[in-house]
Amino acid sequence: MDELRISTDPADVDLDVVYGFLREHAYWCVGIPRAVVEKAVANSLCFSALLGGRQVGFARVIGDRATFGYLADVFVLPEFRGRGISKALMDAVAAHPELTGLRRMLLATRDAHGLYADYGFTPLSRPESVMERYRPDIYRQG
Repeated sequence: MDELRISTDPADVDLDVVYGFLREHAYWCVGIPRAVVEKAVANSLCFSALLGGRQVGFARVIGDRATFGYLADVFVLPEFRGRGISKALMDAVAAHPELTGLRRMLLATRDAHGLYADYGFTPLSRPESVMERYRPDIYRQG
């Protein structure tokens, strides 16, 4: 098997793979327009999981790289799951020098609580102080 490499080089992001997965398979953003994915990737710190030069996983962090970050769009292509790729992505996120000193990092997940708990994520300590504007169908509106 080829060696897994995690890269933060923007040139290593295969936008066709990232867009294709997010648009078709990611429960949190099915139908997302390509232009939105392009803009999101361009404005985030991205982590590409590469196997034999092929993009097989992805994660991105949105934030100021000083005090706050939001972990988003973490995925591994279905045919590559069960090989430790999500843990390798999270190891890279947790060790990145621009993220290790953040005061707060958030994420939202429906089904991967166990993975993120291994990296120190917990339920909100003060949920009464967190608010959101949530529009889950925004990509289906037009």
